[in-house]
Amino acid sequence: MLYPWQRDDWHRLTALRDRLPHALLLHGQQGIGKRDLALHFAQGLLCESALPDGQPCNTCSACHWFGQGNHPDFTVVRPEALEAGAGEAEGDGESGSKKKAPSKIIRMEQVRALIEAVGVGTHRAGLRVVVVYPLDALQTEGANALLKTLEEPPPSTVFLLVTDRIDRVLPTILSRCRQFSMTRPTSADALDWLRGQGVADVEAQLALAGGAPLTALHAAEAEEQPLQRWLVGQLGSAAALDALAAAEQLQKLPVPAVLGTLQRWTYDLLALCLGTGAARYFPKEQTALARCASATDAHRLQAFAARLVGHRRNENHPLAARLVMESVLLDYRQLFR
Repeated sequence: MLYPWQRDDWHRLTALRDRLPHALLLHGQQGIGKRDLALHFAQGLLCESALPDGQPCNTCSACHWFGQGNHPDFTVVRPEALEAGAGEAEGDGESGSKKKAPSKIIRMEQVRALIEAVGVGTHRAGLRVVVVYPLDALQTEGANALLKTLEEPPPSTVFLLVTDRIDRVLPTILSRCRQFSMTRPTSADALDWLRGQGVADVEAQLALAGGAPLTALHAAEAEEQPLQRWLVGQLGSAAALDALAAAEQLQKLPVPAVLGTLQRWTYDLLALCLGTGAARYFPKEQTALARCASATDAHRLQAFAARLVGHRRNENHPLAARLVMESVLLDYRQLFR
C-alpha cells in the first residue's frame, strides 16, 4: 500500500531498479510513511509478478510469504520495542515481577544475526532484501559492524535503511549509502487522508504534528492526548507555571512526548519573537503564545531550545523521568523572569 502523497517518491524509487544501489537510505520527516514505503518497495523487489509500475502483485508465492512474515530472502531489523505487542509487560505468575522492558535500540546481537544471515546464498536465486529501521537506533558498536558489511556487500543483497534523524547516523555509513530524501505531503493530501481515517479537527491535529499525517493519526488515537493538551495550557501560563506540580501530573506521559511538545511550543514562541510568522504548531493558542513571547526574548528562547536538544539525546532512557520533567519545566519558567 502506498499513501496518496507517495506516488512521486515511488516513481523515483522504481527508476532506480535497473541500477539498484546495494544500500539505499530513506530519510525525511517523522510520520510521513518512510518505513511503510521501504517495506512496500522490498515486497516489490521480491515479487515474482510485479505490476508494470513496480508494485507487488499480492498474489504470487513470494508476496504470500512476505505477507506472512516468512519470506526466506527478506530480513527486517528493528528494536524490540517496535515488535508487535512488545510493549506489554506481564507478571511472571509466581513472583509477580514484570518482564524486562523491550529494548528501544537495535542490539549488537541483532546485527550479528543479520551479518550471519546475509553471509549465505539466497534461497530463491534472486535478490535478498534487508530493511533496517530506525537506523539511528543502532549503537556505535552495531553501526561499525554494519559498516563493514556495507563496505563489502554480499552479492544480490539490497539494504533499505530508514531514519527520521539522518544527523544521528555515522558519516561513514552515510558515505556507503545512496541517500533518498522523502517528500513531505502537501497539506491538502494530508488533510484529505486524515478525514478518511475519521480524525476529528484535522487542521489542528495536522498543525500539531508539523504536517506529518501519520504522527497526527497516532496522536488522535493516543490515550495521553488530553494530558498533552493540558500541558499546552500550562505552558501558556508562563512565569505562573507550577513546574513541580505539573511534572507530577505528567508522569503518565513518556519523556519524548513532553520534550516534543515543549520543542514545538518553543518553536512557535521564537517565530512570534522574531516576527517570522504566525504559530505553526499551535495556531489555536496564538493569544497565549503572543502573551508568553512578549514576556521573554529570542536569545533566551534559542538557548532554551538548544538545551531541549541536549535532553532529547537521552530521552529514551532517562535516569528519572519525573526529575527530567521538573528540571525542564523549571528551566522553561525561568524564561519569563
